[in-house]
Amino acid sequence: MEEKKIGIIKDELKNTPDEALADFIAVYGSDERAGVIKIVEQAKKRMAKLEQEKQRIWNLSAFEREYEQFGYVCGIDEVGRGPLAGPVVAGAVILPKNCGILYINDSKQLSAAKREELYDVIMEQAVAVGIGMVGPGRIDEINILQATYEAMRKAISKLSVKPDILLNDAVTIPGVDVRQVPIIKGDAKSISIGAASIVAKVTRDRLMEEYDKVFPEYGFASNKGYGSAEHIAALKKYGPTPIHRASFIKNFV
Repeated sequence: MEEKKIGIIKDELKNTPDEALADFIAVYGSDERAGVIKIVEQAKKRMAKLEQEKQRIWNLSAFEREYEQFGYVCGIDEVGRGPLAGPVVAGAVILPKNCGILYINDSKQLSAAKREELYDVIMEQAVAVGIGMVGPGRIDEINILQATYEAMRKAISKLSVKPDILLNDAVTIPGVDVRQVPIIKGDAKSISIGAASIVAKVTRDRLMEEYDKVFPEYGFASNKGYGSAEHIAALKKYGPTPIHRASFIKNFV
């Protein structure tokens, strides 16, 4: 089929696939009907998947709709509690009401490329975003749980507007004077928490990739500081770096 005709079909799909098919045949006849039908069927499948994704995002926004009457709803999540190296990072995200950003999900369920893409969209469309980090030295000093709370408080403090409700992934953050709603597996149940998980994950991953340039022996660009076989072998061979958590690597050095 000529590129011109394919282009016309794609343009006409802005109506409905069936209408586009009828219009095309009326103009060009039915000689190429099989090829046209294939394009139309593919378009129908894409449209059906898009509608499914819109419905998933609507369902993922149930907590936000429930609490939006109180004001700004903020999702909170962290990444980096388990690694042997690098900081723990928290994200705080306030999305606009009736947010329609598609494909937001628990960051662990998304590819790196999709997380990067969504990070840019979230940063552009969010009402406010805050990011908090706590480094290895502080983690060793106060333990990872308290460091996680501290990172979350930092993220909240960096929001440009004060939230009225915090939707947290599983935890209740001490020392915060904002109403909190802990949600088990919240990054897969709340669009705001999912967005926060993406922001935190992309921020930390980018940082670990920069650390990889300084300490290339440890494979931080690929393992992000987690205890991969490569990482543990490098620890035993070269010893710890300044970004390693002393309290986490006792069994390896």
